[in-house]
Amino acid sequence: MEKALERLARQLMGYDEASLASLWEKYAARVERFEPTRKWEEAALVFGMIQAMRWKNQLFNYHWKQSSEGAGFSPHGPELVSRPPLPRKEPQPPRGARILPFRDPGVADPDDD
Repeated sequence: MEKALERLARQLMGYDEASLASLWEKYAARVERFEPTRKWEEAALVFGMIQAMRWKNQLFNYHWKQSSEGAGFSPHGPELVSRPPLPRKEPQPPRGARILPFRDPGVADPDDD
């Protein structure tokens, strides 16, 4: 299992982030429209891999910058998990990316008060 995952990681790293980013909207839209199908599950995994590549690059760039500034390696990187911004009153034009909140429908969101 571990070797298969490492092979997938090597394959994913063979693609540039720009190519993967061009597919972000397509897979975000598919994942947003839940269907209890295998096709939806595959789309969710593809979306997760695209997100993982972006996260890896952000983390790499953060640590590279830290080391070039002489700060050395710190196990505490940037905040990698953040809550999505609260919706604005006026609709904003879509930007290049957005965070999709995944919530358990059975659990109340404390921000919905």
